[in-house]
Amino acid sequence: MKFFRKLIHPLTIWQFLLANLLLSVIIAFFFMRGTYNDPVRILIGLTWSYSICFTQWTGPLLINHFLDKRYQWLTAPVKRTIIEIISMLGWSVSAFVLVQFIMYYLVLGIRPSDAISSISGSILITFLISLFISLTFTAVGFFKAWRRSVVRESELNAQMMSYKYESLRNQINPHFLFNSFNVLSDLVYADQAQAVKFIRQMSDLFRYILDNRDKELVSIREELNFLNAYLYLLKTRFDDKITISVNLDPAPGQYIVPMTLQLLVENAVKHNEVSARNPLNINISQNGGYIEVKNELRKKEIGDDSTKTGLKNISQQFGFFTDKKLEFSEQSGNFVVKVPIIEEADK
Repeated sequence: MKFFRKLIHPLTIWQFLLANLLLSVIIAFFFMRGTYNDPVRILIGLTWSYSICFTQWTGPLLINHFLDKRYQWLTAPVKRTIIEIISMLGWSVSAFVLVQFIMYYLVLGIRPSDAISSISGSILITFLISLFISLTFTAVGFFKAWRRSVVRESELNAQMMSYKYESLRNQINPHFLFNSFNVLSDLVYADQAQAVKFIRQMSDLFRYILDNRDKELVSIREELNFLNAYLYLLKTRFDDKITISVNLDPAPGQYIVPMTLQLLVENAVKHNEVSARNPLNINISQNGGYIEVKNELRKKEIGDDSTKTGLKNISQQFGFFTDKKLEFSEQSGNFVVKVPIIEEADK
């Protein structure tokens, strides 16, 4: 029943049944005028026409449903059109002929072998009507797919802008700048060579953000170069209070949404205690078709306010490029986030 409701959406079941009844009344009026002579004939005529309407409407809906899973309009429009028209024509003609055979036998007592000559006379009209139905469903299906793609592209642009804004804000918020410049001021007096390196890493970090603010995807190698600059700043700031292990050897043609790994590391630092008493351990590695970011759970008793939109934003961005979902869970005292790797073919 749930599948049928989804199939006929946006109509309800009662609306669908009533719509078929209305169409069957119209068909009976134009093509079965003799049925209005007495109540029994009216009932037979409506049952006959209702069977035709129901099968001719439900069949194309089922065909559309199953083809949507295998052949997308926007990726294989020609193949989808050909398969859909042939399938709907085959269904419409077959369903009409079958209904006719059954009704001839049940109502008139005429066996299928004797009804062939009568039914074959209407095959041409049936074929033309079926062709019209299939072309109509095909045109409507293509238009809906095109409309969904336009809406999806608009949503993608809006979500991407929001995500990029969030990423940029995480880097230039007052806390980040204050902590970075505070570390830098100490380095200027303690170790000028390291201070220069720190400045260069900050420069690389912000250059990456500016250079990739309009990109939807970047290679994982590029992302790792950016991440290394960010990790250098964290290690300089926290020293041995934080341990970050990166075990990734990405292949060419593997991509990721920009700044994903940095945001996950930032999330771990933001929400967990980082101290000499409780050093924070973060591990980044590849696990099958995913990049796994794992950190120990040492939640701060009092921490920064969180909008709780970071993981949601990342998940939304990946949803536009792959069917794989962003996975996050707590496992044996660790918080684990699995980020899908986007292959060249998925772009």
